[in-house]
Amino acid sequence: MIKVAVCGARGKLGSALVAGFKASGEIDVVAEVDFGDDLQAITAAGAEVIVDVTSPDAVMGNLEFAVKHGIHAVVGTTGFDDARLEQIRAWLGEAPATGVLICPNFSIGAILMMQFAAKAAPYFESVEIIELHHPTKADAPSGTSARTAELIAAARLAAGTPNAPDATSVALEGARGAKVEGVPVHSLRVRGLVAHQEVIFGSVGETLTIRHDSMDRSGFAPGAIAGIKGVRTLRGLTVGLENVLDL
Repeated sequence: MIKVAVCGARGKLGSALVAGFKASGEIDVVAEVDFGDDLQAITAAGAEVIVDVTSPDAVMGNLEFAVKHGIHAVVGTTGFDDARLEQIRAWLGEAPATGVLICPNFSIGAILMMQFAAKAAPYFESVEIIELHHPTKADAPSGTSARTAELIAAARLAAGTPNAPDATSVALEGARGAKVEGVPVHSLRVRGLVAHQEVIFGSVGETLTIRHDSMDRSGFAPGAIAGIKGVRTLRGLTVGLENVLDL
């Protein structure tokens, strides 16, 4: 049993993960903390791994605490830019035995969707991403869509694929989405949705759509458990759950 502390344990995702961890028979949830709680409860409980599903405002403080106490961290919170990643690397430079795994998505299905999209990317002229989430989500575009765009762009660059054609010369601001590594990403926020994403590829005569749907947050627990198991073998900063899956 791996001793785990969950930060953000009273949120929608956090409570679903706690339930999934407890049902797994593999994870011992030794601390459940949330906004306003004392982080010292994590060390007092002897946690080996922190799973953070808080908010962009809270996550950096939690990670600093984890690294300074030699506790591995698996992070499902979004909002990481290059500056934040560099800060985490700096903290980890003082803790060479500690690993931090940033997971833009805990869903194994979503990870496979991203991998399939990267495989398909060099073979089509056009590619755009539509990500659909509930309206209480704080960030747009989602971390998953941004990561997907990065993987697609890297695959197209490596293959020498030309930029996607686009003759748009007049448009309302935002109509063509946000560009992530040159890939348009369109964000929808609609009541009733959980987490969904489409990657649409096209060339003359055909299109390919790769879609993933998360219907319930309980589906994130198996991926988070894989991250917990894998992060203990990692050192430094790793981005992407795929790095601890046997794909």
